[in-house]
Amino acid sequence: MADERFDGQFLHMAQYTEGGVRGLVDVFFSFLRRKTDFFTGSDEDLKEAKKVARELVDERFEHHAKIAYAEADSKKKEKARQQKKLEEQRERERKRIEEEAKAPKIVEVSEEQAAALEKENSEKKAAGDAKGFPELKEQKPNCDEEEDEEDKNLLKPNAGNGADMENYQWTQTLQEVEVRVPFRLPKLKSRDVNVKIQKKRLYVALKNQEPVIDAEFPFEIKQEESFWTLNTGTLTINIEKVNQMEWWSHLVTSDPKINCKKVNPENSKLSDLDGDTRSMVEKMMFDQRAKAMGEPTSEERKKQDMLKNFMKQHPEMDFSKAKFC
Repeated sequence: MADERFDGQFLHMAQYTEGGVRGLVDVFFSFLRRKTDFFTGSDEDLKEAKKVARELVDERFEHHAKIAYAEADSKKKEKARQQKKLEEQRERERKRIEEEAKAPKIVEVSEEQAAALEKENSEKKAAGDAKGFPELKEQKPNCDEEEDEEDKNLLKPNAGNGADMENYQWTQTLQEVEVRVPFRLPKLKSRDVNVKIQKKRLYVALKNQEPVIDAEFPFEIKQEESFWTLNTGTLTINIEKVNQMEWWSHLVTSDPKINCKKVNPENSKLSDLDGDTRSMVEKMMFDQRAKAMGEPTSEERKKQDMLKNFMKQHPEMDFSKAKFC
């Protein structure tokens, strides 16, 4: 639009004018009073000039107010649509995990592998390895443990399992990443910012200014499920991960990495979730830690127990070359 040509000047004025919008409007009318005949008109009929000026102001106000209300309503509907899509996607993922848990498979293995599997299960049971998922608090990462040499230069995650950078902050869960960019301009409008969320890259900037973020993501994202909002001068970006079973070590590849070993998944209040959702989240967290430590996941343990029980029920069959995977 043609009026966007002056956005840079108006943003500069808004930033250094006291009183917010009121102060900016006051500066504008002061200019009209001092440098034009807007209030008095070109003749001596001050009453008529006042009427014409007021009608012009009212007409322009109604014009732009109508556009602003329509844009606000459209953004509200779009945000609701994005939230609905996000909830539907999470529900599909939960159902997929449940279905996969019901479909064990048998493959052939060697006698040595079968013997090693039986020995491992016996040792775990002898050590009092409980069935099911352990309480979340027992799986909390030990942030005080001795760091590896390669981890000493990594950042410690913030309270949201992300990092506080110079110009923005990012946090994460296994499913999504949230980025907050405080521009410190309370009256900032959506047309004043330039945000491009691509599958492998993020671009964030104020118009006609250098970008705050312009770099590639460490992993591919779900572009259609990601969106941004603007509220009281703070830009919030919600990014949906493709791989929802791992933590990001940085928001973009140009940022320093955090130590993912010190990520604390318990920042989420799992007690607020319903039973099915909480079970799904605990399962994902347990499986991720198990993989990191080279131990069997919950599905692998379940299948091992199923194989062992089936072997007990059918001693006449030879299971020396079978295992679940």
